[in-house]
Amino acid sequence: MCHVGPIAIGGSNPIRVQSMNTTDTNDTEACVAQAKRIIDAGGELVRLTTQGTREAENMKNISARLKADGYTAPLVADVHFNAHVADVAARYCEKVRINPGNYVDPARTFRQLDYTDEQYRAELKKIEERLTPFINICREHHTAVRIGVNHGSLSDRIMSRYGDTPAGIVESCMEFLRIFRQQQFSDVVISIKASNTVVMVQSVRMLVEAMDREDMHYPLHLGVTEAGEGEDGRIKSAVGIGALLTEGIGDTIRVSLSEEPEREIPVARQLVENIGECARLRAQAEASISDDTITLEIDEPDWQLLQLKAAMAVGALLIDRKATKLVIKPLSPITHAATPIGPQELVTLADAILQAARIKFTKTEYISCPGCGRTLYNLQDTIARIKQATSHLVGLKIGIMGCIVNGPGEMADADYGYVGAGRGKISLYRRKECVEKNIPEQEAVDHLLRLIESDR
Repeated sequence: MCHVGPIAIGGSNPIRVQSMNTTDTNDTEACVAQAKRIIDAGGELVRLTTQGTREAENMKNISARLKADGYTAPLVADVHFNAHVADVAARYCEKVRINPGNYVDPARTFRQLDYTDEQYRAELKKIEERLTPFINICREHHTAVRIGVNHGSLSDRIMSRYGDTPAGIVESCMEFLRIFRQQQFSDVVISIKASNTVVMVQSVRMLVEAMDREDMHYPLHLGVTEAGEGEDGRIKSAVGIGALLTEGIGDTIRVSLSEEPEREIPVARQLVENIGECARLRAQAEASISDDTITLEIDEPDWQLLQLKAAMAVGALLIDRKATKLVIKPLSPITHAATPIGPQELVTLADAILQAARIKFTKTEYISCPGCGRTLYNLQDTIARIKQATSHLVGLKIGIMGCIVNGPGEMADADYGYVGAGRGKISLYRRKECVEKNIPEQEAVDHLLRLIESDR
């Protein structure tokens, strides 16, 4: 169990739901207003990016303003690339997220590095020496820590030894966990995230097994990062998060949508509230498997909720390849905005779930982040423009990322990437390779479309 300010995570406590601000952390008024909207929607923790010392120090002002207005939900500082910022943030926030991929190791460059065992141990010693003072600050200020591993930001050191694999993702986390345990600091939450639902689910399961082997017991935060927006983002999140929740794994969740952050909370709540029913549906669906087909019989008249329940119920079965085909059979009439849902919509839903489970691609795949204070361009408008121009390209994968934290890494299996490189500047990628840098935002979508067209 982990204590984060006034709430406890893990053990017999409820599954907590949370979101992340998209505002500039230096803008106190905007951050307070958006945090209030998240909390009013039911968010129990609010995370803000702290890319520098100035942002970390302003968390004190944001926290004070919220508390003065009666908002006591814990604030979480999100730190990348700069361990000193984590030290500062730990003095002002209830929790600090650090990323093992860039806390001490340099940013990922996809270089192959060769280490002897002795050299590798020396690198781990560097991490311990830098992490120990941070742990002492957290202990002094009763600050919790999230060890947040992202598939998209694994270090070159980990990648060189373990490859781009769930084993590497898990070891990246375990290296840090062993130090926290050695230092007898237990207010720790762990997250392992990926935009690929199969990688995310396999990695979290592997982490649970690794912790059990070493007698570790820490609460888990679940999420499919860069899930996207609209129905596709919700379905993808439900497939990955739901697969684990129906197995009894997960203590806090975030549904990462490329939308206003308060819109994530109702979706997360619905996933949590329907765990029991979806676990039963999963058992029935598994029993139905015949000729490589899952037949999911479901009684839910609300279309949006049916989408989530169906994705949760069959997510693990598809990820584990128990079957690769899906038929959804409603047991009652379904409506959406007073309009009846017919057989074709159910086929389209089944296809969307299969795509979210990485089995069958029937439309363009968009890997888009939810944005944060690091995003320096209009993410939602850009996603809409790119979708409008490329939605006919079935099977093409396009990454649309606010910044470089996870950009190149999460887009490693995407065909093209659109990544924020600075204020109003965009870089374009063809898979892992950056092919154009620092394009003015106003021109960048057209450049992306020309790049795609030139390769066809």
